[in-house]
Amino acid sequence: MLDRLEAQGIRNRPVLQAVESVPREVFVDEVQSVRAYEDCSLPIGQGQTLSQPYIVARMTELVMGGETRLNRVLEVGTGSGYQAAVLAQLCQTVFTVERIGAFLEQARRRHRQLGLLNIRYMHRDGFKGWPSQAPYDGIVVTAAPDAVPPELKQQLAVGGRLVIPVGAQGGGQKLTVITRLAGNEYQTRWYDLVTFVPLLPGELV
Repeated sequence: MLDRLEAQGIRNRPVLQAVESVPREVFVDEVQSVRAYEDCSLPIGQGQTLSQPYIVARMTELVMGGETRLNRVLEVGTGSGYQAAVLAQLCQTVFTVERIGAFLEQARRRHRQLGLLNIRYMHRDGFKGWPSQAPYDGIVVTAAPDAVPPELKQQLAVGGRLVIPVGAQGGGQKLTVITRLAGNEYQTRWYDLVTFVPLLPGELV
């Protein structure tokens, strides 16, 4: 899988090592485990998916911004727990929020199984982020809103990066990186065209 990721343009060596260190098969149901390393997204239930390896690596590389380690990173949309597990290799603390309680508890069990103790969890509407733990050096959003939630931008530290797919379902979603320069001044850059499930409001058990 690493050779494929490098061929697809992933260059950050710590990111590649982080992806290599996390057993992807742990984060899918047993029936899907034989497909865990295929270059595709996989269903995890309730209309949600585990992103393909390239997208996980790409978003991780973008949030790192060339750094080898970050202090505090927020993930919005825990899902299977795989993206948080990759981030946990590169960050001092990962804060992850998920609107579906069952997903959050399952991810927590998987992380404990792998000995990942630097991840904190919150059952919460992802549009709100986790303001009590802000500011963050990076924020990774694993579902697509139609527009960037202003609450998430405000939770960035100066110099922090928000990596988020933006766009309507069935339209042209763009992987977007927003960097906080100072105060309420931000820089926005657009990268890959992507397809993500929608970022939805509210909380479910």
